[in-house]
Amino acid sequence: MELRILAIVIAAGLLGPLLAAKRSWRIPVVFGELTAGVLLGRTGFGVVDPSEPMLSFLAEMGFALVMFVAGSHVPLRKGAVVGALPRAVLRVALVAVIAVGLAVGIAAVFHNPHWPLYAVLMASSSAALALPVTAALGLTGRDMTQLIPQLALADALCIIALPMAIDREHVARAALGALAVVASGAVVAAVLWRLDRVGVRRRVHDFSEDARLAVELRISTMVLFALCALAVTVHVSIMLAGFVLGLGIAAIGNPRRLAKQLFALTEGFLGPIFFVWLGASLDLRLLGAHPEMIALGVALALGALAAHAATRAAGQPVAVSALAAAQLGLPIAALQIGQSLHYFLPGEAGAVVVSALLTVTVAILAAGALARRQAPT
Repeated sequence: MELRILAIVIAAGLLGPLLAAKRSWRIPVVFGELTAGVLLGRTGFGVVDPSEPMLSFLAEMGFALVMFVAGSHVPLRKGAVVGALPRAVLRVALVAVIAVGLAVGIAAVFHNPHWPLYAVLMASSSAALALPVTAALGLTGRDMTQLIPQLALADALCIIALPMAIDREHVARAALGALAVVASGAVVAAVLWRLDRVGVRRRVHDFSEDARLAVELRISTMVLFALCALAVTVHVSIMLAGFVLGLGIAAIGNPRRLAKQLFALTEGFLGPIFFVWLGASLDLRLLGAHPEMIALGVALALGALAAHAATRAAGQPVAVSALAAAQLGLPIAALQIGQSLHYFLPGEAGAVVVSALLTVTVAILAAGALARRQAPT
């Protein structure tokens, strides 16, 4: 990859902060980054080739780090979040049941057998989108506290279920692969917890800070990419590896210095590359050859929003449920797995993209409405 292209990608990512700078618009940074990618990639002018190996590699690193940071920001040590877990389980179960029913109906209407994938997509949430958006817009309160474990639980379960939904001939392999990644992440968390208890982690932290090094960052990224390598080996999305490790770090306690370093690496470099690359990867023009797939995408988006809106019965405001319905990482993982297995019907991958874009748009609008509601008058 030419350095010129890397400079263009990073420059394009600045559209995110530029749009977010107008605070009255309530636009999160990732929206501008995705838009820039769409304009420069397959749908737009074709300046950025998302299939370029080095760019794809950097984007994968960014994806892993985005999920790692999202997981590490889940405040598992806060009593309010832990106390909200039972209600989160109820809401996730309610959404899952409704999503399955809607998925079967949608698959029947469009005459295809892919209802398991549709169910997983509609039941999913996106902590990688929702958590940065809520942080950027300063959303707080009980509803946000209760949303966090719901996002984490839905993310984790749907990430595990995705390969089994797509590759139904190898369900056992997918389940064992997910189990291997989760178990490895649990072992890493247990080791880190033990090192923290005996004081080793504190000594490493003090040495790193005093010597002005980034030892903790080096170790964290080493473990992250080792887990990602395991995920690739066992045919599981790297988003599971990143999110599981992030949750492990959150359970132990994320040191402030390490959190700042991860923020700088992710939000300042690899994260924008991932989101611009993601936008560039979308070829929305293909939908013109299969207009029925546009209808499928709209149906999947409406199904996701409807399934999550059912949590109103469990006390969740509709605007918050719309934020929980956003699909981002999971559709991308579905595209990666599905295309490698030649799973999709003609134009169906575009339908998944349309659904994701619609839910993200609605989630951003809902987050902006929530921010305006919380803003002091």
